[in-house]
Amino acid sequence: MRRIAHVAAMGVVVVLAGCSFAPAAKPPKAPEPEHYVVAPTPSASAEAGGVAQRFSLGQRAVPEWWKAYGSAKLDALVDEGLQRSPSLEAARHTLESVRQQYRAVVGDALWPSLDAGGQVTRERALGLPNLGKPTNIYNVYAGQLQLSYDFDLFGVSRNQVKQAAAQVDAQSYQFDAARRALAANIVISAVTASALAEQVEATERLAALAREQVELTGKAYRLGAAANEDLLAAQRNAATIEASLPGLRAQALRERHALAVLLGRTPDQAPEVLPLAELKLPADVPVSVPSELLQQRPDVLAAEATVRAASAEVGVATGNLFPQLSLSASFGSAAFDRSKLFTGASTIWGATASLTQPLFHGGALWAQRKAAIASYDASLAQYRQTVLGAFQNVADALTALEQDALALQAAQNGANAAKQSFDDARNRYRLGATSYPLTLAGEQRWQNARVQQIQATAQRLVDTAALFQAMGEPSAAK
Repeated sequence: MRRIAHVAAMGVVVVLAGCSFAPAAKPPKAPEPEHYVVAPTPSASAEAGGVAQRFSLGQRAVPEWWKAYGSAKLDALVDEGLQRSPSLEAARHTLESVRQQYRAVVGDALWPSLDAGGQVTRERALGLPNLGKPTNIYNVYAGQLQLSYDFDLFGVSRNQVKQAAAQVDAQSYQFDAARRALAANIVISAVTASALAEQVEATERLAALAREQVELTGKAYRLGAAANEDLLAAQRNAATIEASLPGLRAQALRERHALAVLLGRTPDQAPEVLPLAELKLPADVPVSVPSELLQQRPDVLAAEATVRAASAEVGVATGNLFPQLSLSASFGSAAFDRSKLFTGASTIWGATASLTQPLFHGGALWAQRKAAIASYDASLAQYRQTVLGAFQNVADALTALEQDALALQAAQNGANAAKQSFDDARNRYRLGATSYPLTLAGEQRWQNARVQQIQATAQRLVDTAALFQAMGEPSAAK
């Protein structure tokens, strides 16, 4: 009786509250920081490589941002991946599955069901005592239409539809996120493969120079012009460089294999490496304000849709505590002789109205409602976490780009100085003003500086792609 009283009291509260069985479907307003990083966002980065990137605060995100790299070959790779990637195809089919499930829920929850049936039965039944045969054998032929409808008195069906619709939205945003992540991964993988290929080339040159240095030091040692320790030091240096090459080559090949798989190819069909110099650093990078970011990021929009689905789930669980009213009717024809089917005398029909009030289910219905409320609270917390993660993602990308410009600037200065020193030493050697070993050492310094410059250049390109990815896409908002 106490459980019934609880249900009745809840019913009164719900009626007074305007039949609000579900909590708020929209999550509370998210925090909107004044700027992403600790300090205000700068208008531009330091100049490096002839480019000072401009951070256009308040500008909308760019849908096909990879085209800002100015490489038709890179554009072709991204287009190929978006068309042929099995992972994206799986996400597309998953989205279609969820959409069809939504249509199934709508058809089952909001519309009556009508079924046609036919039946042929041959039976042996007991006859009446002392009247005729002890048993009778006869055939029954029947055909009828059956109609049933559940009245949605307490919003169970409506909330089921809302839940299914929110799940479609969440899956749609997840598909958008998968599409953008795939494009970013292709760009990052292509840039990384290019940088590794050039690092392999520079390191191979360093290995050749180190071997030549061993030869020269060996000759000097045999002539008494160098100590044994000098020869051993040269041999150690050459061995160290040689030892780094296999791992670097393997890393370069792994990156190409990964790129091939992103494109939907087998590893042996990996595309040719793009020259790093062909990739132009985007000079203008849009940085949406925080409020717009939350309307563009697919992960944030998916988390918001999950809150809507969890809210509707609470509505379903609450509605299941209240009476369920259903109506069913049938109309058809039945006869012992099939020739008499669908005649006036063979008409049969029936109508049933049923009202069911849950009384005792071992606490299952209440536990389901409490579980739905806990899931709703969890979805709110997850939404807040996703929002904070989005802000952190942008802040980290902005910080990385600012530091990347400084790192590239220093690497370029070092490479330019090393190259100039090497050129001067080579010119003096041609004039006989310096020795060849000094020229060799100058080239080694330049190649080492060149490796650092390649790494810094690639990192800036990669982190720019990460910032574009972090901004989301306007077309993803629904």
